[in-house]
Amino acid sequence: MVEFGGFDMPLQYSGIREEHLAVRQRAGLFDISHMGRVRFGGDHTGAAVQRLVTNDLERIEPGRAMYSMMCNDQGGIIDDVVVYRGLGTALVVINAACRDKDVAWMRDHTDGGTVVDDISDQTALLALQGPGAERILGPLTDADLEKLRPFSTVDGTVAGVDVAVSRTGYTGEDGFELYVWTASQSERLWDALLEAGTPAGLLPAGLGARDTLRLEAGLRLYGQDMDEETDPFSAGLGWTVKLDKGDFIGAGALRDIKKRGPERRFAGLGLEGRAIARHGHRVCVDGRQAGAVTSGTYSFTLGHGIATAYVSPELAEPGTRLTVDIRGTTAAAEVVPLPFYRRST
Repeated sequence: MVEFGGFDMPLQYSGIREEHLAVRQRAGLFDISHMGRVRFGGDHTGAAVQRLVTNDLERIEPGRAMYSMMCNDQGGIIDDVVVYRGLGTALVVINAACRDKDVAWMRDHTDGGTVVDDISDQTALLALQGPGAERILGPLTDADLEKLRPFSTVDGTVAGVDVAVSRTGYTGEDGFELYVWTASQSERLWDALLEAGTPAGLLPAGLGARDTLRLEAGLRLYGQDMDEETDPFSAGLGWTVKLDKGDFIGAGALRDIKKRGPERRFAGLGLEGRAIARHGHRVCVDGRQAGAVTSGTYSFTLGHGIATAYVSPELAEPGTRLTVDIRGTTAAAEVVPLPFYRRST
């Protein structure tokens, strides 16, 4: 157990490698209740969320979700979020370490006609991820999982517990996130999922496997891969910025950044052998520093070290040869396309 975002969280149950491979090959179950959940309501819900986030809520219908950035006036990323659109409501999922800051920002930047309700403590969130997730969840729920598209959600029950079933995740695999509306019922749901899934090879999984899985999938981690000094275009997330949707916080600065181009770019690095780069390690070319690692791990799926880093734009092209200074040892690296891993469909 480790402290994470104000919670005591499991780093691992049986082992990071074992849990990682279970998710890639079968299924894994995560308790991600530490993630913040903020419900918007009131007459101005749609306009309020539109002003807060860079993506366009109007492009999705009720029952769908979208990934977005929430930026400050300078275009720096306050947090990356997932927004679920409902009928006259919205649910915004935020990072645990950003919860207090995010909720305060949301309330400071919405008018009196919008209700911003932090429901994190009253609710819980479990994630069932992996190619076997649908087979495990199907017999336990009244939701039609076959018709549930990626980034879609539906209300239903799982093992008799009222939930919203969302086809989303943070692992690069197919899977579901289960929003438990009454937090006290989450233990019952966890036990039911484990009981149903254990014969199919389901394992409980912790923060360690969650991090190695998301990095293989090329997914960013706020506070490590991006922060308020990072704009979405530099982070390779410019696709979440819809400058034509109307005014929103940071739009002017982001329009300028897009026009002139970011000064650095987010890149994937494949390392030779078992070299493992970590956050802050220097990325070099011809012996001079050209960037810094943001995340790094050993890829259990690919069998070699992987990392992400910010480098100058001309060095971010796939095939570029670089080195990483790992505590005084030089490790060869090559820029590779993201994601490192993409599941077969």
